[in-house]
Amino acid sequence: MLHIAIRDRLPSGPELALIGVTAIWGSTFPIVHQAMNHSGPLFFVGLRFVIAGVLGAAVFYKTLRGVSVAEVVAGVAIGAAIACGYGLQTYGLQSISSSVSAFITALYVPLVPLLQWAVMRRRPDRAALVGVLLAFVGLVLLAGPSATGLSLGRGELATLMGAVAMAAEILLIGGFAGKVDLGRVTVIQLLAAGAFAFLAMPVTGETIPAFSWWWFGAAVGMGVSSCLIQATMNWAQRSVSPTRATIIYAGEPVWGGIFGRVAGDRLPGLAIVGAVFIVAGVIVSELKPRSRRDEAVRTEEIACATAGQA
Repeated sequence: MLHIAIRDRLPSGPELALIGVTAIWGSTFPIVHQAMNHSGPLFFVGLRFVIAGVLGAAVFYKTLRGVSVAEVVAGVAIGAAIACGYGLQTYGLQSISSSVSAFITALYVPLVPLLQWAVMRRRPDRAALVGVLLAFVGLVLLAGPSATGLSLGRGELATLMGAVAMAAEILLIGGFAGKVDLGRVTVIQLLAAGAFAFLAMPVTGETIPAFSWWWFGAAVGMGVSSCLIQATMNWAQRSVSPTRATIIYAGEPVWGGIFGRVAGDRLPGLAIVGAVFIVAGVIVSELKPRSRRDEAVRTEEIACATAGQA
């Protein structure tokens, strides 16, 4: 029997936990936006993920025993995608508002089926294509009248490329799922992401910034929260269906817009309409009937995919 796992009831404890996680995600956009006034993007991303990786290794050190070559390869590959995605997102936050960044970043969800189509020759279904179309319209509206000619600014373009990298991260995690230990790979990918960001600094000419409590406090806080968020997500998604989890995660850019407004962002009316289209695209791309067997498979894929959203 086909079913959609959306129930008319109050949120459960795990669902409330995921809502809290999503709200924390949204709050990070204005924090990073402010930190970019005191630090370069690669240094900040490197410090953030190294801290998260070290904390993860300290907490889950027993899991790291017996790590295999395949798990190192998987962690390094996923870490490279994370460094690219978050590096570009953080770079974009130097020139665009945190609210705009939050909504463009959310495009990684509908981009996943397009990448599957391009790389794996797996044709997306109708719902995914409709979601992509809605998200694209939203992107154009969010970027403003100047983007009607498909000419995005450097901040928007960098953030969009970062969303593509995040979608690639999800595909990589899905490809390695079932072949490696998720806990070990999570720690390795966090450390690898930080290392890649630091190694890219001399290539781009970025230098270590002067000490500031803004970038230090933000990086430490986000590193700690990344570790806690990952543990919470792994626990909550044992009982929350993928479809319902996707609906909850679609609220991330909304929270980003709320916190951005508190921080002083003021989106014009056209941009707000675009933001609504993007959220609708994220939801539609995932909302489709599935059999119970498909739902079980998707649950495992989502659980693996969330390892990168630290």
